Amino acid sequence: MSVSAIIPAYNEEKHIGQVLYAVKRVGEIDDIVVVSDGSTDRTAEVACGFDGVRVIELPQNMGKGYAMKAGLDNTSASIVLFLDADLIGLEPHHVRALLLPVFHGAADMVLGVFCSGRGMTDLAQKLTPFLTGQRAVKRWVLDMISDEMWSTGYGIEMALTRCARKWNLRVMEVPLYGVTHVMKEEKMGAMRGMAERLKMYWEIAKQLRM
Repeated sequence: MSVSAIIPAYNEEKHIGQVLYAVKRVGEIDDIVVVSDGSTDRTAEVACGFDGVRVIELPQNMGKGYAMKAGLDNTSASIVLFLDADLIGLEPHHVRALLLPVFHGAADMVLGVFCSGRGMTDLAQKLTPFLTGQRAVKRWVLDMISDEMWSTGYGIEMALTRCARKWNLRVMEVPLYGVTHVMKEEKMGAMRGMAERLKMYWEIAKQLRM
C-alpha cells in the first residue's frame, strides 16, 4: 500500500523545512510532494533541498484546494496525507498517528486536531475539528470528489467533511499534542491577515450552505 504526503505551500520558506524534516523520517511514506502555490519567496528552493521531495511550482497563487488537487494529480498512491506547510512542533510520531489508522484499515479518513500547542489554535480546532488541514485519506475517496469542490480554496476541508458524512466514511480524530501553526495575522500583518481570514471564513460558509 503506497502513501504520498502532499503539502500545499504559499510563501512558507520559514516553516516548510520543519515540516519536511518530520515527514522524511516516517518510513511508511513513499512519496512527498510539495506544491508551491505561486510562492514569491524561497519555498520551492527550500523544499528542493530535501532529497526525494518532488516540488511542483504553480505559476500563480490558485488557492489551497487547487494546490492540493495539483499534488493529487501527480501521484498514484493509494493513501494520501495532506499537511499544512506552516506547522510548528510537528514530529514523526504525529505524522504516524495521522497515517496509521488509514494504513492499517481502521479508518477511511483521519483528522489531526491541535492540542496543547497554543491557546488560540487549540480552541479553534476544538470547536471546528472538521476544518483541519492535517488529514490522511484513502485515495478512492479523493477520486470521487468533483473538480468544482477542489476549486473552493479554503473551503476544501469543509467539502471533504461533507463528503465523508454523505458517504458514511469511517472518520477518526487524533490529537496532535504540541502542534500548532502560524496565524495569518502573524504571517501577513494584522490588516492583510485579517482580510485573508475573512476570505477563508467566507469560503467555508459557502460550503456550509451547500
